[in-house]
Amino acid sequence: MKIGVVYPQIELGGDPEALHRFGLAVESLGYDHLLVYDHVVGASHDREPKLWGPYTDKDPFHDPFVMFGYLAGITKRIELVTGVLILPQRQTALVAKQATDVDLMSRQRLRLGVGIGWNYVEYDSLGQDFTTRGKRADEQIGLLRRLWTEPLITFEGKFDRIDRACIIPRPKRLIPIWIGGFADAAFRRGGHLGDGYIFASGTPGVAPADHFEHLKKGVARIDHFRKEAGRDNLPFGRELQIRYAKNPAEIASTIKQWQALGGTHVSIRTMDKDLGSVDAHIDYMTAVRHHVTK
Repeated sequence: MKIGVVYPQIELGGDPEALHRFGLAVESLGYDHLLVYDHVVGASHDREPKLWGPYTDKDPFHDPFVMFGYLAGITKRIELVTGVLILPQRQTALVAKQATDVDLMSRQRLRLGVGIGWNYVEYDSLGQDFTTRGKRADEQIGLLRRLWTEPLITFEGKFDRIDRACIIPRPKRLIPIWIGGFADAAFRRGGHLGDGYIFASGTPGVAPADHFEHLKKGVARIDHFRKEAGRDNLPFGRELQIRYAKNPAEIASTIKQWQALGGTHVSIRTMDKDLGSVDAHIDYMTAVRHHVTK
């Protein structure tokens, strides 16, 4: 089981020094990866249609690729994970280029988690169509892999067009793409196209007491879609972001339950625990690390 940490971007307030200290602590404590969330712009929620997601115009976010470029230079071992990058609101070729550079500079430590998001204001701000985001993501995933491997591409899709062009340099490997999301369409995308899937114990509308039963159904759906696509014999990772556990003992118990479901990775969260400083966040993940490795 690979154990990582979610970067507490809201509570550390966009502080560069906090990022520096937190990133080094994740590595020195023996964690396997650092996972970061992604939003380009925040939006006020006093609008129609309503925004249902948790973040507003008051919540700070670092750009994942810029953040990982920095962390690639100060860390040596930990995997750098987007959990998830909102892929369809971005230009595909630019994502391919940025991901390539992060992977090269980190010596093959990027894992690209992708999803389709919930904030239509963000899509509007970036000049993309919110209503076609699922279909666009499906097309983008295949195109990313071609951009990473082929010396010259001609591509005519519904959303992207490339005429005898390429990115260079290209990565030294096929960067792993993991899918995240809550809906059945996301499970299908994961089963048909993903190298792994990022789950969260906090699905909207599901009570905390029921979240593991919901996770079981999600795992079963992805397995169904992997078999449907003839991909059930390929390696496939399963990551859980642990949201509801209140203390290190509950985290350790959740990890065991997840491993029994076939989980390969977990990410712990130091957020939402009334931790006021970067020192408090580091102390918490130190306590968790000691508890889960006893």
